Amino acid sequence: MMKLFIKYISIVLAIYLMSFIFNSVYIGSLGALLIMGMVLLLVNLIIKPFLMLITLPANLLTLGLFSFIVNAWTIMIADSLVENISMGGFLNSLIAAFIITILNNLFQDKN
Repeated sequence: MMKLFIKYISIVLAIYLMSFIFNSVYIGSLGALLIMGMVLLLVNLIIKPFLMLITLPANLLTLGLFSFIVNAWTIMIADSLVENISMGGFLNSLIAAFIITILNNLFQDKN
């Protein structure tokens, strides 16, 4: 349960930080940001395993780096489902995937 909460905080914080860095990332309201975090968490739990299975050959060839592409796709899927928020395209989604991964690793307990 704590890992999901940490993942949620990482998602929300990454998207919020990206709205300051990139003009193309638009957040209409705090509610939209929080909903985006929940939707992305659900997309990661439901759709991402299927995407990872489908892209397994590419992921093996790139030694796991293709998973960032899959993460960007999940961000774009969540972006299309949530109104009043816009990630601004694939490149911003890819950068968000990197930031979410970094924040998630920083916040996790290393015991």
